[in-house]
Amino acid sequence: MLKATIATAALLAAGTAFAQAPNPFDVIPDKMPFDVPYGAPISLEKAEAVLTAALAESSKRGWKIICAVNDSGGNLVSFKRMDNAQIASIDIALHKARAAVKFRRETKLFESGVQNGVNYLLSLDDVIASRGGIPLVEAGKMIGSIGCSGGTGSQDEVAAKAGVALIK
Repeated sequence: MLKATIATAALLAAGTAFAQAPNPFDVIPDKMPFDVPYGAPISLEKAEAVLTAALAESSKRGWKIICAVNDSGGNLVSFKRMDNAQIASIDIALHKARAAVKFRRETKLFESGVQNGVNYLLSLDDVIASRGGIPLVEAGKMIGSIGCSGGTGSQDEVAAKAGVALIK
């Protein structure tokens, strides 16, 4: 009887020691995160200027990248591919731009989430867990997004931010 009591106590103690921590995703925020309203779509002229700035930064650094600008509805407005940029980056740049505008946040946040074990992000349609996709916000409204690919994630992000700087 004593052995059974000790075994039961040990199991209860072990169960308590291995209890799961509270899930941080069960917290209900007061406000909707990333609640930037969609605005009128970016013009072709602005999209071209954004791409020109992104590619100029890349060229200055000797990087060969591809960039896409989408409008506030997630549709492609303009696209540029530097000579000899890797072909795989065509679809990746398009995907980064699409994800940034659809989810109203930088794709760097998805990358960080996946690296930190928030793997449910991978189950969401159209997520890409790689930096270089950034929303374009003007006067508090999302007018589009830029997606760059071809270098490392940090290189793609630097190029995209050079384009974003024209909007702010």
